[in-house]
Amino acid sequence: MTPGSEEIFSMDGVCRADAYASGHGRSGWALMQAAGAAVADEVRRRWSPRQTVIFAGPGNNGGDGLVIASRLSEAGWPVRVERVFSEREWTGDADVAAQHWAGPLSPATRDSLIGAELIVDAIFGTGLTRPPEGPAANLIEAINSSGVPVVAVDIPSGLNGDRAGPEGVAVEADLTVTFHRLRPAHLLQPSRQFCGEVVRADIGIPAHAPPEGDIVARWNHPALWPAWPHSGMPDTHKHRRGRLAVLSGPAKATGAARMAAEAGLRAGAGLVTLLTPPGAALVNASHLTEVMIRSFKDVEDFLTGLDAIRATAAVLGPAAGMTDALKQIVIAALSRPLPVVLDGDALSVFEDDPGHLLGHLRHHDVITPHAGEFECLFPGLTGSSLNKIEAARSAADKAGCVVVYKGADSVIAVPGEIPRINTHASPALATAGTGDTLAGLIGGLLAQGAPAFDAASAAVWLHGEAGLRLGPGLVAGELADAMPAVVQDLTRRRRIAAARAALIDG
Repeated sequence: MTPGSEEIFSMDGVCRADAYASGHGRSGWALMQAAGAAVADEVRRRWSPRQTVIFAGPGNNGGDGLVIASRLSEAGWPVRVERVFSEREWTGDADVAAQHWAGPLSPATRDSLIGAELIVDAIFGTGLTRPPEGPAANLIEAINSSGVPVVAVDIPSGLNGDRAGPEGVAVEADLTVTFHRLRPAHLLQPSRQFCGEVVRADIGIPAHAPPEGDIVARWNHPALWPAWPHSGMPDTHKHRRGRLAVLSGPAKATGAARMAAEAGLRAGAGLVTLLTPPGAALVNASHLTEVMIRSFKDVEDFLTGLDAIRATAAVLGPAAGMTDALKQIVIAALSRPLPVVLDGDALSVFEDDPGHLLGHLRHHDVITPHAGEFECLFPGLTGSSLNKIEAARSAADKAGCVVVYKGADSVIAVPGEIPRINTHASPALATAGTGDTLAGLIGGLLAQGAPAFDAASAAVWLHGEAGLRLGPGLVAGELADAMPAVVQDLTRRRRIAAARAALIDG
């Protein structure tokens, strides 16, 4: 799945885009023909002709299915259309599609699956407003247990395009072909896993500026933050590339901070200093070469250390310890003008009084909660939100800073901006210490002067790219070492793209 267009539309936004097309010379029937042709083309790219059963509902999704049937039949495929809700009349453009279909048409039952070698799900699509029930639910269960490859039209039946998970049974597709723009359910877990491979097809909706609110998110990828990471000017030096401070935990819990510090260096920070309790200084010194070490005794001494190294960003939290001292250090650091990344313990230590932390955060700070930490900081927000994108946006508005709501579908949000969702990652990242590395990457970019939203977005993508390259079996300490190749390849691709664009413009 490649971005194509990075905009993620709400269901209302998709409906308004269709309406806009109809009002500007692109009829509903023309859109339906284009959608059906797009699905048929994707099917033919992946499979040879085989016995194909298309389950068609009474609405536009079913109409798309009828167009798919016509296109495949014209190409010599054996196709049957099984009509779900046969007691209902075809409506609107679906009725036009039905008039163009001259092949077999019968009521859908479980027996419809006999002999099927490929299934096309055109039952509900985006028209679903409640969980499937009765015969439709039974049919979906039969499809899922058939063992036959399934292609979903627009979205697997049983899913709501705006939600992150089904409320009842849903089709488990191998391929989903959607149109114009992706919806939240195509990217957010667990709906994402029902979609299989996702392809976005252009069906000729005219370019237009959608109303505010139709774009609920953007798909995070390098085109959204073209200036980061960067290599600096030819005459740059280490101080111009920023100075990152990372807080170490006690002697028996230093590894997480070291990984964050080393990731900060790999992200391009010119100088990284580990601010460490005295008892952990020797432990850290024995493991670090490029990262500098400075001891501190108490909160005031910690602030003195920040000032002494002229830190331009700080990372607090990785294995720092759930203590009152950590609370005081976090609040004290937030009194300084530099941007601060808060991760792990620096978030969890405020679980009994999240408002105390939220009241001190600024627009250039970044917090990186996973699901459990998010619920502690913003209790009830996930349950009251339509999806993870909405929850992250509300959290950012409440905190007044950048929120990286981590997961397989990480959402990066900041007040006043459209959130970004990142699915460019590997399941192999689900191992201890990878979050500490991510915090360090964000800190390293912030130290160089990257805007907080771009620093968080770039770090999440780079982190995911490293995870994809390393693959299963990776350990967190390898992520920072993989970063030079990741950044170099990204820089090379950008140069090639810029050269091609210059040739086209010329």
